Amino acid sequence: MPKEVTRMKNLRVECYSGYRGEEMPRRFWLGKNQVEIREVIDRWIGPDHRYFKVLGDDGSVYILRFNSESWSWELTLFNSEKIRTRAMH
Repeated sequence: MPKEVTRMKNLRVECYSGYRGEEMPRRFWLGKNQVEIREVIDRWIGPDHRYFKVLGDDGSVYILRFNSESWSWELTLFNSEKIRTRAMH
């Protein structure tokens, strides 16, 4: 069953809870822009956070961080080929 957790006013993350109860991000919204997660590239656990490096359907790479104490999400990295290409021209 999808579950939503929000921390930043402009970030909303929808997750899927697997059979072991682990939350996996499926899609997120930055403001009104929805990003479907095509692939979870990597994931790792810190003392108070879980990190997900994901590839969005827009071709950008994001790192989403879940705070397990406050049940909130943050966007910690955004890397877009489109922005790099525009900056170079």
